[in-house]
Amino acid sequence: MTAIDPFDIPNLVPDFEAIKDGNLAASARTRATLRSRFDLRYGDGPRQRLDLFFPEHAEGPLPIHMFIHGGYWYLNDKEMFTFPAETITRNGAIAAIVEYTLIPNARMAQLVDEVRQAARWLVANAASFGGDPTAFSASGHSAGGHLASYLAARAPHEAQAPDIPLKSLLLVSGLYDLRPITTSYLQPDLQLTGEEVASFSPLGAEQIAGPEVVVAVGHNETEPFHLQAQDLCYAAGQRGLEYQRITLPELDHMTIVRDLGRPESRMGRMLAETIAASRG
Repeated sequence: MTAIDPFDIPNLVPDFEAIKDGNLAASARTRATLRSRFDLRYGDGPRQRLDLFFPEHAEGPLPIHMFIHGGYWYLNDKEMFTFPAETITRNGAIAAIVEYTLIPNARMAQLVDEVRQAARWLVANAASFGGDPTAFSASGHSAGGHLASYLAARAPHEAQAPDIPLKSLLLVSGLYDLRPITTSYLQPDLQLTGEEVASFSPLGAEQIAGPEVVVAVGHNETEPFHLQAQDLCYAAGQRGLEYQRITLPELDHMTIVRDLGRPESRMGRMLAETIAASRG
């Protein structure tokens, strides 16, 4: 019997389709009920856009929290991952759900640049939507966790670190070493090059001092996600930084992101703590 590729989430997570459908329904409810502004442009590309969601009866300036969706860099869009805005707005922050160009229409360098561009846009334009540019935090799941990590890291080929005033960062089930991806079932779609692996594996980046960083992974995820979370925290420690690594009992790659949209869950509380840390 052939072993399932450890990155093949649809065939590894029990009830994958049911959880996905639940997330889509939760996103639709969020989009229909929360006060919002859709499709704001942070760049000129067709997918360089974001949605904002606002707390009810809150007076600004409010903290801003940016969420970056996953999908192995070639799948999904912001409309599918609106549900974390429920937790974000309930904790008194403005939720910014970001979209970015997907492979093969862009390569990894552009994806990283777009996420940073979105963050800079939010900070620069905070006053126009009632946000506080001094209380900026972010999170990302899976490939979104990989991209979010570069808000607080300098890639080996970059001369300077990104100038983003990030206060706190929650990395959820992220991918921090691209080498295993090149031998996975994903490679025919991604076509990652050796240069991309070397330049855009967060384990080889220089993490920046300043933001409070939490690295989370579900207990029921496959081994690569645990090892990469462990290795990222170790790499940060080697640079004198202290990343907090947390393993969430009973959660897998799908339920851990689902719970970001459930304020009463452990993941929901961790998201709330990330927002609270940005106020300090």
